[in-house]
Amino acid sequence: MSVIYDRVALIGLGLIASSMFWAMKRAGLAGEVTGFARSAETRKIARDIGLCDRVCDSAAEAVEGADLVVLCVPVGAMESVMRDIAPALKPVATLSDVGSVKRAVIEAITPLLPKDVHFVPAHPLAGTEHSGPKSGFAELFENRWTLIVPPEGCDRTAVERLTKLWQGMGALTDEMEAEHHDLVLAVTSHAPHLIAYTMVGVADDLRRVTDTEVIKYSAAGFRDFTRIAASDPTMWRDVFLNNREATLEILGRFTEELFDLQRAIRAGDGDHLHAYFTRTRAIRRGIIEAGQDTDAPDFGRIKHD
Repeated sequence: MSVIYDRVALIGLGLIASSMFWAMKRAGLAGEVTGFARSAETRKIARDIGLCDRVCDSAAEAVEGADLVVLCVPVGAMESVMRDIAPALKPVATLSDVGSVKRAVIEAITPLLPKDVHFVPAHPLAGTEHSGPKSGFAELFENRWTLIVPPEGCDRTAVERLTKLWQGMGALTDEMEAEHHDLVLAVTSHAPHLIAYTMVGVADDLRRVTDTEVIKYSAAGFRDFTRIAASDPTMWRDVFLNNREATLEILGRFTEELFDLQRAIRAGDGDHLHAYFTRTRAIRRGIIEAGQDTDAPDFGRIKHD
């Protein structure tokens, strides 16, 4: 593919930003890619491994002259980063992000946005439990959805250009309104993560099951919970604080369903349990048919090199 942006700036150099860099370079989508991370140690690692064409020592320096700036920082840090970079943004540049929450990010960024800069929020639905500059890989976004969430009145040319970039990195793309995005993600990601954190915490608190037994005898369900619960704690703290309404709504529904299953188990209602599990099993089949996972046995499955 041809170059879409002559210069791209990545602010925050974790899993998503590093994967974006390798994916853009692999496909020739960007000329120069600059980067910045708050931690001097992270910047040193990025330079050592060749992550970004130029690693800068300030966010303002990184965004100077960039046609596209992508905020790859926790949701709670978006506003402070925006204050740092706003005066340095290039006129008619596109500003985007990769946050898991959209309405709160739009509300934080919009008042600080220069009038001649286009803000096109986005959210790649891809990731692993690993974080940091060494965790990225070019294939992360392949056949995974990236949701583009343009605010009302957003410049359509900027939206289409950013969409083309994500597609060039291998992603499937769709557009979604911010409030609906936050509700969908509360169902598909945020509430499941909170449940995983809770289940792992319960195992830790249940002293009748020793730590050694939890580790040695982990069956597939608990093993998958621990993978999810190993995700970056700062990012997930900010997700729940900034998407609290949608998450609490889904957790309320979850609690109702859980009480219903408790009643069925207590009453020995096997028919109810079988019907419920049959219905939920179909969701897994739908995910496989949509190409978002495979039906291969997953114990120890290597998803990438």
